[in-house]
Amino acid sequence: MRKKKANRIKIKKTKPRHRTKTEKYILEEIIRVDHAGEYGATRIYDGQIAVFGKNSKIGKIIQHMANQEQEHIETFEKLIVKHRVRPTAFLPLWNVAGYCLGVSTALMGEKAAMACTVAVEKVIGEHYKKQGSLLAADQKKLKATIKKFEKDELEHHDIGIAHNAKKTFGYNFLSKFISMGCKTAIAISKKI
Repeated sequence: MRKKKANRIKIKKTKPRHRTKTEKYILEEIIRVDHAGEYGATRIYDGQIAVFGKNSKIGKIIQHMANQEQEHIETFEKLIVKHRVRPTAFLPLWNVAGYCLGVSTALMGEKAAMACTVAVEKVIGEHYKKQGSLLAADQKKLKATIKKFEKDELEHHDIGIAHNAKKTFGYNFLSKFISMGCKTAIAISKKI
């Protein structure tokens, strides 16, 4: 008796594509800086909520944004572990600086707190937009994550505008000062 060979479908196992040193460096830089930025954002909102409280009208708005930032930081914490990326050495400084920025702008009033949000989220939104073109073609999932987070950041920006951020006394100066600080933190966190 002859045994029939079963028709088997051969499944070709593919290994993840080996990344070039440049691709690996870019991926690590993106994860490190985004982790740092999201961490800083959570600390800014923590500082603002410490002043306004969670149950005030503005506190509830800030808490909504803080909840989204929490999702962002948790995502990047997982990516740090998954890709074995060293976090920025400046994380303790961003902890204190973010919280102090949140507290100080909140003490200046609701409009100033929203002006802080507008300045930070504008820089971060632009930063995320640039990152999409830097990732390798096979990084579709990370690209989609960054695109979603960019959308969230721009939503926060728009919330700040809708809550009279631009009516803050000295808005242009405050906005430029905060934006410059964010851009400096980005440049440092990419490398160190």
